[in-house]
Amino acid sequence: MRKLNLGCGWNVLEGWINSDANPTSPDVIHLNVENKFPFTDNEFDYIFSEHMIEHLPYEVGSRSLKECYRVLKPRGVVRVSTPDLAFLVDLYTNSEADVNKRYIQWAAKSFSVFCSNTHVINNFVRAWGHLFIYDEKTLRSSLEAAGFRNIKRCLINESVHEDLKNLENDSRLPEGFVALETFTLEGER
Repeated sequence: MRKLNLGCGWNVLEGWINSDANPTSPDVIHLNVENKFPFTDNEFDYIFSEHMIEHLPYEVGSRSLKECYRVLKPRGVVRVSTPDLAFLVDLYTNSEADVNKRYIQWAAKSFSVFCSNTHVINNFVRAWGHLFIYDEKTLRSSLEAAGFRNIKRCLINESVHEDLKNLENDSRLPEGFVALETFTLEGER
C-alpha cells in the first residue's frame, strides 16, 4: 500500500509518505500542494489531509484535489478533514450550548481574544493562515468536480477503510474540540 499524508505538520504517520510545504523533520518530504505533485499518475492507494485545505485559496484547493485524483490508483481513496463552517455558525447562533461555551472560553484564553463568540469566530477564520473555511456541501462539490465518487462523511478517526482509521490528531486540542470543529469526507477515485 502506498499512502500519502498531505500537509502533515507535526502529525507524522508511520507507514505513510508524510509531506508538508514546511517539513518539520527529516521524515517529512517537501511538497507544495499549490503545484503539480511530484508523483506519477495512479501511484497511491490512500491520501490523507488534515486541516490543510483551508490554508489554500478555494481555487488552489480545487486544483490540489484534482492532483489527488491524478496520483491515486483507480478505487484509491482520499480523506480530507477540515474545519467546518457549520461549527462556526453554531458557535454564533447557539453560543449558550455547554460545549460551545467551553470552546469559546478555551479559545479566548488560549488565543488572547475577547471572550465572545464573535471574537472567537473572527479569530478562527483569520488565524493560522486560514484562507477558506468549507462547509460539507462545498467540499463535496469540489471533490465531485475533481472526479471523486462515493463521497461519504466520516467521524473523526473512523472509516470503513482500516488504513484511514485513527489518523486525525485529536490530542492537539482539549478533548472533543477537534471533533467539534472538524468534518471529514472520503471520496473514491
